[in-house]
Formats: sequence, structure tokens, C-alpha cells
Amino acid sequence: MNKRIFLAAILSLMAALTALPASAQTPTQAPDAVVKQVADEVLQIVRTDPKVQAGDPARVREVLDDKLLPHFDFRRMVMLAMGKNWRLATPDQQKELVEQFRTLLIRTYSGALAQFRDNQINVKPLRAAADAKEVTVYSEVIQPGGATPIPVDYSLVLSSDGKWRCYDVSVGGVSLVTNYRDDFNQQIKAGGVEGLLKTLTSKNAGAK
Repeated sequence: MNKRIFLAAILSLMAALTALPASAQTPTQAPDAVVKQVADEVLQIVRTDPKVQAGDPARVREVLDDKLLPHFDFRRMVMLAMGKNWRLATPDQQKELVEQFRTLLIRTYSGALAQFRDNQINVKPLRAAADAKEVTVYSEVIQPGGATPIPVDYSLVLSSDGKWRCYDVSVGGVSLVTNYRDDFNQQIKAGGVEGLLKTLTSKNAGAK
């Protein structure tokens, strides 16, 4: 999956959700309206923050921690990626899998943050019932130079605290969750849940 496009997509959406006041993050605020309202503000941050543009790891991680991580449902993502294998993991293993996957995702895509500044996000009108608890927000990433726009679909669920959280992103028809599913299944087949955990932990340790 294209790291730059994926990071651009998820950052714009999740930072949008963070930037709105709590009163605007109620079910009455449509997810697509949230994204439209603050997408320009997110672009402005990336375009004007010199440390982000320079790829400063500490600053990039700070931005991601503030703007991105609180608005992902990582547990749901790992559950979907593991499928029936999720039930094979103990509660402690499930907790560790979520944490390791969260770390892996951020380490994998954080390097593309600065490249986001020349893109635009075109969010399409939401097509969902007013009382829907799960929605898909359709958009496209407009790249510089007249390149063909890349479709980006966000799968969101309304959490019990009244906030929308993302559990999958599809870029150009490729789902992030599905992208990891085959790899997770192979790791579990070869070494069980503990084998998958060791692989994720090793990847994260090697990325430090």
C-alpha cells in the first residue's frame, strides 16, 4: 500500500476528528462534514511545521499521538485482520497484539507525513442513514501534477462515547486490514499466536 497516500488519508480524517470541539463530535455531526470542516487546517499544519517537513521523528510522533492514535479503533482492526484466529489469543495476548500492531502501523507510515503537504482531500457527500452506527466515507486524494486522483474509503464506527473511530482505510481499493490479514494468518499458521506476537515485536524493535 502506498505509504504516502495512506498516511495523507488517515491523518486528514483523524486530525479532523481531533480538531473539532467535543460538542461537535456528537452523532449529529456527520463524519463527512467533520472531515470537510477541518481538512484545510490539517494541511496547514503539515505545510507550515518545519520539524514535520524535516521529518523530525520526535515531532512526527507527537503529531501522530495527538492527532491520529486516539481516533483509531486498533482493537477492532486487529480482530478483523486476525479473523477467527483472534479467539485463539488469550486476553493478555490480545492486548499485546493490539499494542504491537498500533506501534507497527505508526512506524510504517510516519515517514510519509511530510510528503502530505502537496496533496488535497476531496471528501464526497455521505451516503448513510442518519442513525447509522457504522459508515463509509468516500473521498479521493488529489495529487500534484495532474496525476489521477486516488480513491480513499474510510470505515468508521460510532463508539459508545459518541465519537467516530476508524477501523479500516481502503486506498485504491486495497484495504489496510485485508492487507495484513494474509500475513497474520501465515504467521499464526507457522508459529501460533505467540509466533505472530514475536514477529510484530521483532519488527518494532528493529525499527527503533
